[in-house]
Amino acid sequence: MFIGTILFSQLSDWFGRRTTFTFALLWYSAATLAMACQSTPLGLDICRFIAGLGIGVEFVTIDTYLSELTPKDRRGAAFAFSQFIHFLAYPAVAFLAWLFVSTTTFGYDGWRTVTVLGALGAVVVWVIRLGLPESPRWLAGRGRLEEANVMISEMERRVVAETGRPLPPPLILRGEVEVERGSLSEIFRPPYRGRTVMMILFNLLQTMGYYGFASWVPTLLLAQGITVTKSLQYTFIVAPVGPMVAQLIADRVDRKWQVAAAAFGIGAFGLAFSQQSAGALIIALGILIQLSNSTLSYSFHAYQAELYPTRIRARAVGFVYSWSRFSTIFVGFIIAFFLRNFGTTGVFVFIAGAMAVVVGIISVFGPHTSRRRLEEISR
Repeated sequence: MFIGTILFSQLSDWFGRRTTFTFALLWYSAATLAMACQSTPLGLDICRFIAGLGIGVEFVTIDTYLSELTPKDRRGAAFAFSQFIHFLAYPAVAFLAWLFVSTTTFGYDGWRTVTVLGALGAVVVWVIRLGLPESPRWLAGRGRLEEANVMISEMERRVVAETGRPLPPPLILRGEVEVERGSLSEIFRPPYRGRTVMMILFNLLQTMGYYGFASWVPTLLLAQGITVTKSLQYTFIVAPVGPMVAQLIADRVDRKWQVAAAAFGIGAFGLAFSQQSAGALIIALGILIQLSNSTLSYSFHAYQAELYPTRIRARAVGFVYSWSRFSTIFVGFIIAFFLRNFGTTGVFVFIAGAMAVVVGIISVFGPHTSRRRLEEISR
């Protein structure tokens, strides 16, 4: 995913959001189907690596596309709802694994069935995307103004039909349509250089809290005396709830403060979690950490897509987001080291330190983005 985001996210700026979204889905689906047919560790790893390239491109394209297609006062809620759908995959895959992994289907191991179902799910999404428009912002930036106008007119017609009310006059920003090609080097020049450095540091550190807890829930709960069965039930139930709750504040609180508050919550609730021995308090604090994680995830995905202009949005998001994929490579080893040598207290002291730096970086250097036009933010 690190290689996919840092090298191939620019495809979305070159060929369009909808086209790249489709290509990445088919890429992932083909690699995953091939993985289901492997019988050696090397074959599995190669197919998994190729699938990861597609997933990396897909994540960046989704963030770019969603930010450009939603109105400024609904952008946060759109990302929160998207994350809710995303997190439904956790209980869905857990259920499929419970159903098939311990069995054989037509003589094949059950894990292959789960893998094939995941690949076929991507094909279903590919069919659904036939009804999606290309990003009007991307079309306008490529000089395809007539196509962009057709897309916008159709969207406006459908909104008027659904609401029964005329739309307010559009807010026009002078020179907002920039018919020009960007380059990756632009993110290292003013006014984007500071934002780029900020988001690289943020992405390097946020994974310490997000994956440090989310990926180690069963282990951390076991260390606190909670059984595997209960810990898996906890993970199953809590994961999709956070984004649904977050929709209530998604566009009412500025995005930078949502990111900072979520990071603070992970650190503070985590430290409290590490000191508990009672099952009820452990579960309650675990839920609060998971809710903070969910808020952090949806809000920073929205936030980083808002910071750059359309002409370089995908490659900029891909570059800064790739550093979270890079640090994820090492998170498991770091958490294991602290857990082995310092227990859950040591794990969360380390996570709290990383989150404290995140809070400081975003609070001091992060621009305000909520309920603002993308073109206004990028200036």
